[in-house]
Amino acid sequence: MSDLLERLRGRGWRVTSQRRVVAEVLDGDHVHLTADEVHARAVLRLPEISRATVYNTLGEMVLLGEVLEVSTDGRAKRYDPNAHRPHQHLVCSGCGTIRDVHTTGDPLAQLPAQERFGFTVSAAEITYRGLCPSCA
Repeated sequence: MSDLLERLRGRGWRVTSQRRVVAEVLDGDHVHLTADEVHARAVLRLPEISRATVYNTLGEMVLLGEVLEVSTDGRAKRYDPNAHRPHQHLVCSGCGTIRDVHTTGDPLAQLPAQERFGFTVSAAEITYRGLCPSCA
């Protein structure tokens, strides 16, 4: 059983065949698929699954905090199932490939007090950009 599916079950999420397929498609360490990519892969496993069901299921997973919605450079939103392990993203400026990276240190500590402008900062999202080996 996928880690994501296990987490969803643990939250009392009703697992239908459609929801199961979406969760299984998203399972993995460096998965950052668009909703259309999730749908295309889900159809291979469950031909009758609709695009609306995939979108609705992804939305529910995001609301539950079990999947992150990642948006980079105005490209289509991507869905990251690694919501519980703190990480940043490495994005290829050419093809848009996204990889999870696990940096050392606290990104909040890198923001000097004088640059916080009175904000109580609770989270930081850092995106590293460059070219992947295929695009370089």
